[in-house]
Amino acid sequence: MPFKTRVTEMLGIEHPIVQGGMQGVGYAELASAVSNAGGLGTLTALTQPNPAALRDEIARCRQMTDKPFAVNLTVLPTILPPDYKGYAQVAIDAGIKVIETAGTQEVREIWEMVKPHGIKILHKCTAVRHALSAERAGCDIISIDGFECAGHPGEDDIPGLILIPAAADKVKIPMLASGGIGDGRGLVAALALGAEGINMGTRFCATQEAPIHDNVKAKYVENDERGTNLIFRKFKNTARVGKNSVSDKVVEISARPDAVFEDIRPYVAGSVGRELLQSGNLDSGIFWAGMVQGLIHDVPTVKDLIDRIIGEAEEIVQGRLGGMLR
Repeated sequence: MPFKTRVTEMLGIEHPIVQGGMQGVGYAELASAVSNAGGLGTLTALTQPNPAALRDEIARCRQMTDKPFAVNLTVLPTILPPDYKGYAQVAIDAGIKVIETAGTQEVREIWEMVKPHGIKILHKCTAVRHALSAERAGCDIISIDGFECAGHPGEDDIPGLILIPAAADKVKIPMLASGGIGDGRGLVAALALGAEGINMGTRFCATQEAPIHDNVKAKYVENDERGTNLIFRKFKNTARVGKNSVSDKVVEISARPDAVFEDIRPYVAGSVGRELLQSGNLDSGIFWAGMVQGLIHDVPTVKDLIDRIIGEAEEIVQGRLGGMLR
């Protein structure tokens, strides 16, 4: 029996499982597989070199699935910003029904663009105060990211076991739990803590359909829950990445009292990371990874993974937990 929540109803999906937007990973192959398996797949806009390429990728994804999928648009401070509004306009013109957003205050301009078109806005936050601000601004769903997550966990260092219920106590719109979730136990825990679904990134990277090199997928299986590094802490832009020789080097350099960002730039450039995902050379750059690596032991198909998560969750709710009631 499927889990029915406000998230499944609002997004028109079978299971309360959303694939996060991931740079260099969120292509049509993965997004369509997640949607076809009953979740919500996500294309990552900035993985495409320009808005026209995103338009083509949306069309390609529609050839692979007739189910809903989202477009992710992350707005980050940069010297030469991409054409964020151009990407957003492509999503509008293509009839996309859900946009996942993250990033700086400038993302509000994207919300203002898409909201009049009836597009649901799913916004990623790492703090309760940010979630409340997004709710006031008219977002439809919050994805609350705990400290365990890959990517940017914020600077508060609050793990999901506290952050999810703390947000659920105050946020009235539906919430997804994100960070450290990779199986049915995580889904049930998220629901118990007040979320109405889960958002997974790292776990979906270790699937057969993820368009990245098998060496990277094998590294997700090999690494355990200690297999991440926090970088950029010194620069107040903390990021959690997979532990390898390069991220170890970045941590070492950053620990120097006189270290500046330019000292680590060659190791962390986005182009280098994208090349790693395709070449499989794990000593060439950094790759995003969460603590959930400690729960990743295989590389299944997306459908097998989602079916397994739902099956485990049902067994926990109907079996193990039900059997504890007296």
